[in-house]
This record gives sequence, C-alpha cells and structure tokens, in this order.
Amino acid sequence: MTTIKTILATASGGSATGGAIELACRFARRFEAHVEGFHAKPDLFQLLQYDAGIGSSLSETYIEKFTADANAAAETVQAQFVAALGRHGMDLAPRGADALPGAIGASAVWREETGYGPALVARRSRFFDLVVLGRSERAIDQMHSDAVEETLVLSGRPVLLAPANAPESVGEHVAVGWNGSVEAVRAMTAALPFLVTARETLIVSIGDRHHDSARSAIDYLAWHDVKAKHVKVPTRTDLAVGHQLLRAASEEGADLLAMGGYGHMPWREFLFGGATRDVIASSLLPVLLTH
Repeated sequence: MTTIKTILATASGGSATGGAIELACRFARRFEAHVEGFHAKPDLFQLLQYDAGIGSSLSETYIEKFTADANAAAETVQAQFVAALGRHGMDLAPRGADALPGAIGASAVWREETGYGPALVARRSRFFDLVVLGRSERAIDQMHSDAVEETLVLSGRPVLLAPANAPESVGEHVAVGWNGSVEAVRAMTAALPFLVTARETLIVSIGDRHHDSARSAIDYLAWHDVKAKHVKVPTRTDLAVGHQLLRAASEEGADLLAMGGYGHMPWREFLFGGATRDVIASSLLPVLLTH
C-alpha cells in the first residue's frame, strides 16, 4: 500500500480525542482521503451485565440521565470533529450521506454506534486503510489498553496511536523499529504512505543481530524511492527494548515511530512484558502499530 484512501478517526470523548481527530483530519487532507469520525455510545443495559450495583439503583430518572449524558457526550465530540474539519478546509457530509468510492478529494462523515467501544472500533476498523486512536493520558504507565489491543489484533489494520496534543509535524522524520520479524516487515509496509513523502527514514534496530536484514529492508525501500539509513542502537540490559527504541527515535529527531505490535499474543505480552506494551505505556510520540 503506497497511499491511504480511507481513515477511521475514533472519537471516544477521552482526553486524547482532540489529538486523534486532529491527526486524522490532517492525514485526510495530506492523502486526499475519506475520513470517518466514529463514536461508540455506551449501552446501559450492556453495562448491567458487568456491574450488578447499577441494577439496584436503576430507575426511570437514572435511565433518562444516562441517555442524556451519552447523547451530550456524542454531540460534544462530534462538534470537535466538525471544528477540526473546518481547520483543514473540509466539510462534514449531511447525516445519512456517504462518500462515493473513488471520489476525488478529501471527504468526511460522522458515525455513531451503541455498545462496547473497543469491540465496535475493532469491527469498524476492518474497512479502513488507517485507524487513528487517541492515547489517553490515563493510559500512561498502564499495563494494557483494551481499545488498542482489540483493534490491533481483531481488525488486521494499522493503528496510529495519537498523543493528546497533536505535534506540529508527523511523518516528516519516520523511525521504523526493526528486528527482522514478520511484524517489523508489516510495520514497514504499513508505513510506506508516510515513508514515500518523508524527509528522512530511519531503520532502527537494537543490538548486533539484525544488521543484514536491516540492509535488506533499506534495499527494499529503495525500490519505492525511499532513501533510508540504518541506526543501530547498542543493547542495554538496564533498559527495556521498547524504551530503548523510543529513546533512539527521539534522539534521532523522529516525529513518527512505526513498529510491529504484539509479536506474541497480548496476554503473553501482559504476563511477560514486551516492546509493544512498553511503547503504549510510555510514548508521547505518535506510533504506527501493526499486528
């Protein structure tokens, strides 16, 4: 894939929603793509299955307030999406309208569904070239993120994890985390739309084991007119691989890190650690993840 035609902008209403929406709209304009703002409204009766305490206090007034709050939250986040579109010279299609496949120029629609957010996002994401998820500040130093894990593992699509505050530039200087794995290859391929227009591409590896495959990756990118250089980072026993990768990307001035996500199943990464979990838990840099 050397271009992006469809983007899903997840708009949860959390602290990182603004960053996710801003980057999604920015990329829609850059790639002349179609962007869908997607919001999952909570389902009260679904919540009852997980919290019996809610049922004991359930009343008509409670239901009305829950519904009103959910609708108000949806309206607020939709307004954020419309405002971001305006900043980038785009208009929201009328309710019920949809973009025509193959249409020229950037376009945008808004979509709402009701239910468990991570599952809805993962299912909807399957039909987009790029998914932009906000990395909520409350996720910092957390062991896992349901939305990120479910979308990565169940959608099969690349996920761009956006910080709460969108940086001024994204994709001008791209670092690709490299360890010669299938996941690393998929990450490199998913990043191609950014790499072909980037000013600088870095293939970043940890230790001495991946020199030959990094050279092959650079040769592969050259066929796509991408000039890349290899950055080999000495192995450190006092710092996790994910943190070493982030530090190297930062020191090299990268504004986007592309890497494979969950080389093992998420529950194994949760139990035994892993670069994906380390990056999700600590990166303030936009990260493009693939599984």
